[in-house]
Amino acid sequence: MPRPPRKEGRRSYDQFCAAARALDAIGDRWSLLIVRELLAGPRRYTDLHADLPGVSTDVLASRLKDLERESLATRRRLPPPSSAQVYELSPRGRQLLPVLRALGEWGAPALTEPRPTDAVRAHWFALPLLARIEALHTGPGTVQVDLDQGEFHLHLGTDGGPVYGEGQTEAPAARLRLDATTCAALSRAELTFPEAVARGLLEVAGEGELARVLGGG
Repeated sequence: MPRPPRKEGRRSYDQFCAAARALDAIGDRWSLLIVRELLAGPRRYTDLHADLPGVSTDVLASRLKDLERESLATRRRLPPPSSAQVYELSPRGRQLLPVLRALGEWGAPALTEPRPTDAVRAHWFALPLLARIEALHTGPGTVQVDLDQGEFHLHLGTDGGPVYGEGQTEAPAARLRLDATTCAALSRAELTFPEAVARGLLEVAGEGELARVLGGG
């Protein structure tokens, strides 16, 4: 049987294999990191470029077009007075969350001390930390996380919406104050939340079950 034509400008593994098909769609350099950023919700091109240090404008534009072509992301304009153009994940694009979580789990042992050339963004800790918190608390809730490098918040129990966001959020169920080293240790499950509190490495504030669970109370 003749092979179907390849999509213009794209290379394919040309293998009848689910993993190969997935890599055809999302295996290019930067693609999954763009998805990581879009898991926070709609983002402007300038915001994506700022939080993906090292990517060129041409490559970023090309990868965004690829994500749109694969129906993994969409582009729209915000209503006035903003009228800014934003990119956001489609429902199929949001299904990549477990993929990014699995990659983070696999790569976590290599994440010890930052290299001199490493860029750091606070929200890059969001997905691995979210996985640890959801292992302790299965219900919905919002957690504010304050690091020296910046602030972000986590959305627990979301159904198809953003799983994290940058900056502050109103009325979080729990607020965590810690440094990046402690955050990384919690994300790698080398340290439990109660242990971090007992050692003075983590401050937990808030009322209710979620704050109690994270604080070890």
